[in-house]
Order: sequence, then C-alpha cells, then structure tokens
Amino acid sequence: MLFRTMWKFNSGNNVGLLRLVTRSISVSGRTVIDNATKDGELRVFIVSGEVSGDSIGSRLMASLKKLCPVPVRFLGIGGSMMSRQELNSLFPMEDISVMGIWELLPHLNKIRLKLKETVEAAFLFQPHVVVTVDSKGFSFRLLKQLRANYSQQGLDGPVHFHYVAPSFWAWKGGEARLKGLAEFVDQVFCILPNEEEVCKSNGLAATFVGHPILEDIFELNSGKDALTCEWKAEGACKDFQSKNAIPAGATVISLLPGSRLQEVKRMLSIYANAMGLLKDTFPQLMAVIHVAPNQHVEKYISATIHKWPVPAILLPGVLPHLKYNAFRASKVALCTSGTVALELQLARLPCVVAYRAHFLTEWFIRYKAKISYISLPNILLGSAIIPEALFEACTPKKLASLLLELIHNEGPREEQIIAAEKVISLLYPSEGTINNLSQQDSRLRFPDCTPSMIAAATILYHMKP
Repeated sequence: MLFRTMWKFNSGNNVGLLRLVTRSISVSGRTVIDNATKDGELRVFIVSGEVSGDSIGSRLMASLKKLCPVPVRFLGIGGSMMSRQELNSLFPMEDISVMGIWELLPHLNKIRLKLKETVEAAFLFQPHVVVTVDSKGFSFRLLKQLRANYSQQGLDGPVHFHYVAPSFWAWKGGEARLKGLAEFVDQVFCILPNEEEVCKSNGLAATFVGHPILEDIFELNSGKDALTCEWKAEGACKDFQSKNAIPAGATVISLLPGSRLQEVKRMLSIYANAMGLLKDTFPQLMAVIHVAPNQHVEKYISATIHKWPVPAILLPGVLPHLKYNAFRASKVALCTSGTVALELQLARLPCVVAYRAHFLTEWFIRYKAKISYISLPNILLGSAIIPEALFEACTPKKLASLLLELIHNEGPREEQIIAAEKVISLLYPSEGTINNLSQQDSRLRFPDCTPSMIAAATILYHMKP
C-alpha cells in the first residue's frame, strides 16, 4: 500500500484550539488548518535530501503533530529521523544527496528520474501542504513542476513552503534570483537574520523562524526554566570519557568530516594525515569521528577506520546529547564547512574549518562568491574568528599547524568562545514574531518557542486564498 494513514489525536487537548482556529479564520480566505479540519486530516508532502534537512524536517513534523487538532499524514523523501516521525519515504534520501557542480554530473539522469517519481507521487497524494527542506536544486524543481501540473489541470494546488532560504547573500546575482521564486514558493522559512527582510523586498513571503541548531538547546535543557538557561549546549565530559575508556591525560580532537559521501571521501583522508602529523606532539592523542546518519557515509568510515594513525572513536550523529558530550570531552574540533561550525559555537568548543571540492567546483566558488568566508560564524560576524583552510590551502600540514596553534594558544581559543555568545544571539527570532503567533495558539511563548514550532504554526495558520 503506497500511502499509510497515521492516526494520533488527543481530542481533549485540541477542542479549545479548534475553537480558536475557527474564530481566527478570515472571511476572505481559509487557513491551512481549516482545510485540514474539513477533510479530517492534514496531508503534508515533505522532502529533504541531506542529513541536516532530515533533522530539520523531523522536528517540523513533530511540531505539526503537536499543534494540529486533526491527524497528520506524511509522504515524501527523508532519512532515519523523518522516518521516526512517521514519514513514508518514497526512496532513500541518499539517492538525491549530491554536493557540488562537477560532482553532480554523473548523477544527473538518476536524479531526473527521482524528480519525476517525486512529482507524480506528490500529485497523487493530494497534499494540503508541500514542504521542501534545503536541497534547493532538487526542491525548487519539484515545487516548480508540481505547480505547473496543477495549473495545467486547472486545479487549486497545495501551499508551498521552503525551509531554509537559499544563500542569496553569498553569490553574485543571488538576490536578483529571489524574484522568480514567488511563482512557485508561497513562503520561505529563513534561518539567519536579515534574510526575511531581503526576501520580502523582492516579493517573496518569508518568516525568520530562528536557526535549527537552537533546537539542540531546547532538547538538552528540557525540563529546565528557559529564563535561567544560557544559550549554550553543555555535555557531560566525564560520562563520555568513562564510557569510551579515554585516559584522563588524553588529548581528544572531535572530527566532523561532513554528511555527504563525496565530501567525506575527500576530507577524511586529509583529516587522518593531519592527525598523523600531530601524534608525536601529543602521545595520548585520540580522535572522535562524528558519523553522519547517512548509510553510505557510515559504511565508508567503518571500512577505513582501521588505517588510522591514532585511536579513533566512531560516534553516530543522531542523538544531540551524545554529540555534545563528545564536544565537552574534546580540546578542539576540526570540521568540514557547514552547520557543524554553529553547533561547535553552541558547545563553546574552539575549532578549525576546512573545505575541499573538485577543482571545477572550487573555481566556480571563487568566481561567483561575494563573501570572504565560508563558515557561518565568520560570515555573521564579518571577521575571521574561526581559522579556515580552504581549497589548495586545505592540506594535512596546514590543518595540523592550525590545530596546534589553537590547542597551545589560549588567546584564539578565548576569542572564539567569547564570539560564540554573540553568534548564537543572532540566531533567535524576534519576540514580535512569536507574540503574533501566540495570539492564535497560546502554546507559543517567548523565549521557550522552538524554530520548528514557529514554522509549524506559520504553516497551519497560513491563509489560503
């Protein structure tokens, strides 16, 4: 059976909310939640093509189920985390998880077929809402083709949301391309400050919901008073050391080589050689390799770990508390550019950011990029707080030198820790945004409202003409 109905409905907790929804409906249109209530369920077609999107998507799904007064049924594409939230995935997420330009070429035909399959499945599902999470190459083609299909049939299609605004600020001509998105994207969820304003100025409806890494803070601080919690994710150092038999005097370095197989293959050997250069300086050197929940990545790392020059602990990257325990036990971190740089800021763990790609992809970045940095903390602060080793400068010798400097020099370490507080403060949405939504659902309160809850409420109360 292609579609599976998920029935989870606590009527006692939702009667009041349903009345509130009915009162909030404008005479000029109907909200998504009103249309779902009429049909007896909310049908959501949701797509993610990478590990970070799988995390975002799973949390959004959980929030939709929590806020919606009727059962929610999901179909689409996702990974293990979205599957745990009752997603019926059309095929493995890894089938469309490809990074880069040159790296994409061998996979074009397969991705084209997967796109066709996804469009057809979405059309048959008759969703109230379509949500695409990041992976803009696949996502925007899906939304565009789906809207065209409905238009050709003369049908009133679902509302389209895209979670994570494209990084228009990073590329020459990026802002100009926003204008065309409004033709097939009804609303964008922004995760960085100032994106909402720029999207709106280009005719694209947008909401700054806050950065997804804030969800880690809420999860780790669950049960604590939000007003007394710092914007900081603290792990348990001793617990991690004891469970992994780490000697008290060992120097532990967290390594985060990426979430896609192509980048892991390229970066992991560089990381291994860098650790080999450091092992004579630190006799009790150990590595914690954070393994993304990607079946191809897991298999590749497991097959290569026996060749490593230093003892290495493989840490599955599913549970946040395990990740932050490892961060707390680490002296520094080495990471491939991406969201992980912000996670390390949450943990206040000093790090070095590295990045290599195919030479044509690197050439394209040099030619088209209009920013000086690649890591988000540096971009947000406009300063090279975090050392970056990019392209041909990303060598084992260079990485070993940067890590050695960061371990021995307290000044750069402290500078990163101090800057992290400012970076994290920029990632939280405005009190005004949350207060506007709380008028429709009293469960949405500042400051203990997650980005996924804000996004879910925005979807449910979206006014459909």
